[in-house]
Amino acid sequence: MATTTVLCNAGPLMALGKLNRLDVLADLYHQVQIPRAVYDEVVTQGLSRGSLDARIVRSFWQRQAWPIVDVPEPILAAYVPQVILDPGEIEVLALAQSLTDPLVLLDDEVARAEARRLKLDVRGTLGVVAQAYHQGLLSFDQVESLVHEIAVRPDIWIGAKLCEQLLASLR
Repeated sequence: MATTTVLCNAGPLMALGKLNRLDVLADLYHQVQIPRAVYDEVVTQGLSRGSLDARIVRSFWQRQAWPIVDVPEPILAAYVPQVILDPGEIEVLALAQSLTDPLVLLDDEVARAEARRLKLDVRGTLGVVAQAYHQGLLSFDQVESLVHEIAVRPDIWIGAKLCEQLLASLR
């Protein structure tokens, strides 16, 4: 049975890093790949700003030995987004289009809409947390705690209303 390729953008990576719950990715997925632009945004730039989550992500990625992918220029050139995206989102979506049935992890709603336009399977940080709950990897109390922390943290850009909607759907 083929394993789905999972590509992650900065949003879910940073959110789970800030929550120190990157282990959820490892529990759910055999392997997660990030394009070089995402690594540079989250880790390289994050380290230069002194961000704790950048150190957490770098250490986690090294322990997992998961790939940091250099997206070939022809793949990048073949993808012309219909919306304005950051370099990491462009690399994730360009690479995803070159794969068979990938799962794309994105939080930004514009990027998620573009992924849906491209008919890609997309999930955000809250979707990852919900999947972990449905697979019995997190209890409802753990999910509730994580989601409440996401809702109140100013450095995780996921709205409180969306967090409450997720909790209501899981109750």
